[in-house]
Amino acid sequence: MQPAPEELVARALEAAKRAHAPYSSFRVGAALAAASGYVYAGANVENASYPCGICAERAAVARAVAEGETRFTAIAVAALRPDGAIAAGCTPCGLCRQTLREFAAPGDFKVYVADSASSWRTFTLAELLPESFGPEALKPPQT
Repeated sequence: MQPAPEELVARALEAAKRAHAPYSSFRVGAALAAASGYVYAGANVENASYPCGICAERAAVARAVAEGETRFTAIAVAALRPDGAIAAGCTPCGLCRQTLREFAAPGDFKVYVADSASSWRTFTLAELLPESFGPEALKPPQT
């Protein structure tokens, strides 16, 4: 059974509270729903060498893949500003969108973006990453 959007948003907010963001103080959490129904949380992890950091969404994907999951149905993303207030409308960055595309059909995959603890906007991955490039583009043509 797939988790409800409100459960995913709540789990994303909890993950954001545990983010390692000592440089920006902008904490992001993600809750990724696998096709199995299991939910994997991720948080952004900053690094003193800035390019070495990882976004919450990709952290959740890496955690899920390490557990053997490779099909996902939805993700919730929530961000906290330095003062602890929710940063409304924090959508996944381009790298995260492409990473999610690797494992999800863009038209079916839902992205819930927290505007508050009790409200969110819903997008499909196709809306956030139109004309995307995915694994099927690398398969040889059928003859």
